[in-house]
Amino acid sequence: MQHLIDRFIKYISIDTQSDPENSAFPSTEKQWNLGRLLVEELKEIGLKDVTIDHQCYVMATLPSNVDYKVPTIGFIAHIDTSPDFSGENVNPQIHHNYDGKDIILNKEENIILSPSYFDDLLMYKGQTLITTDGTTLLGADDKAGIAEIVTAMEYLIQHPEIKHGEIRIAFTPDEEVGKGAHQFDVEKFGAEWAYTMDGSEVGELEYENFNAASGKITIKGKNIHPGYAKDKMVNSMLIANEFIAGLPTNEIPQKTTGYEGFYHLNSMQGDVEKTQLQYIIRDHDMELFEKRKQLFMETAQNINKKYAQDVIEIEVKDQYFNMKKMVEPVLHIVDIAEQAMKNIGIVPKIKAIRGGTDGSQLSYKGLPCPNIFAGGHNFHGRYEYVPVESMQKAIDVIIQIVQLTAEKYQ
Repeated sequence: MQHLIDRFIKYISIDTQSDPENSAFPSTEKQWNLGRLLVEELKEIGLKDVTIDHQCYVMATLPSNVDYKVPTIGFIAHIDTSPDFSGENVNPQIHHNYDGKDIILNKEENIILSPSYFDDLLMYKGQTLITTDGTTLLGADDKAGIAEIVTAMEYLIQHPEIKHGEIRIAFTPDEEVGKGAHQFDVEKFGAEWAYTMDGSEVGELEYENFNAASGKITIKGKNIHPGYAKDKMVNSMLIANEFIAGLPTNEIPQKTTGYEGFYHLNSMQGDVEKTQLQYIIRDHDMELFEKRKQLFMETAQNINKKYAQDVIEIEVKDQYFNMKKMVEPVLHIVDIAEQAMKNIGIVPKIKAIRGGTDGSQLSYKGLPCPNIFAGGHNFHGRYEYVPVESMQKAIDVIIQIVQLTAEKYQ
């Protein structure tokens, strides 16, 4: 356990936040710091063909130790952390034998991680939790996944009696800004299928995700001295309010669950002269997804008609699509992961991701890629935490998957 804790803390101590406003790849130079560290570590534990390319993709191989043909499979996690909350100077707190009560993350600022609000904490009584100090995110998304993959590979190297085919691993930049698979070289990776270790609680196994688009609204106003503004001023902020009110009020993240899609306003900046709104649009069903995008654009067009001018400029861009279409024809790869969990006493929780994953884009690039739990909770904010026992179970699942795959093709 301590070896895993030390490895995880080493990774989260490196700030790797990506930047959605930067078109460079990777979007931040600091992602290279972890990428290069991983290259050296993978070499040290004994992996082969360890590379980092000019765009910060890290890849490595654990050669097969059987004398018969087994499909090459892969495990993938991402280097970057979310730009939604600070990832600089992460100061992790370790709580052994959690007692099920409130955890004071930051006494000075009265920041408390409480099971009265986050009731999933109660699942981990008696376990070892790693939390933030309340001032940053933790980075379990997805450095827990990285730690699990590296530790599993290290264990397999140290235990050659565990039979497996060739295993490829990869760590990607810029997943949190939707670009993690954009430059991923599927042919170079060379796996028949793979798994991203990027889910949340123990048992999660996912091969469905949102169809996703971004929406950018730019509203142009006219700023006139308020004392002389009658019939002349156009306040872009008030028009922005009209646009927001024109979308379904109950179809937002905090009021939807399961397969329900939403519109999410995640940024708003403006003054009288100009206001910009940034949205994300999500739905699992492709037909409903297209209708959402259409309503989004029609709302802007109707406001333009009302003002008899183009006060609103709109830009909608597709980001990724539901991987279900690409995974269903090879559903045995999900079956293997499901059986791996059952073999070690985990109840699989097969459900749709209310989000995205590198696996979505990779599946459409020819690498079917379901998603497996990495163990963390409350990603992208100050209340993020991960039970160490959950990380250990993720390692066990990886080991079971490679064993079951080797047995299946024996």
